[in-house]
Amino acid sequence: MLQIDGTDRKLLRELQRDSRRSVQVLGEAVGLSASACHRRIRALEEAGYIAGYSADLDAGRLGYEMQFFIEVGLTSQSEAALDAFEAAVQDIAEVLECHLMAGHSDYLLRVICRDHEDFEHLHRRLSARLPGVARIHSNMSIRTVKARLGLPI
Repeated sequence: MLQIDGTDRKLLRELQRDSRRSVQVLGEAVGLSASACHRRIRALEEAGYIAGYSADLDAGRLGYEMQFFIEVGLTSQSEAALDAFEAAVQDIAEVLECHLMAGHSDYLLRVICRDHEDFEHLHRRLSARLPGVARIHSNMSIRTVKARLGLPI
């Protein structure tokens, strides 16, 4: 496994901040030549430190005005029940995140919706399509105070 050093950590911070910059610009930011920077990025990708690249889209501008956190309790915590739930939740586009939890709820979902009517339809789909659901408790996000996309490196 690749052992990362301080330069790799700087490079990862810079990539999190803006991965669209050229390797020349990234290299200058961390004190490497473009070719050395490219080799390090490739090594970090191959070692799995960089899982992928994406664009951060503005949900509001795309019509998604509402965000909810939904706690889901299942009727059973058997491996088959968990597997069935996790497979089914993959097909619901509005579910942005799904976390298996320890504590009161079995899962915590982060979902987005366009409006209250959209949320009602989603809530009905969650209740009807997700196997083994015993209860759903929804919390509406009023405003995002902090959302960090990157990791503290």
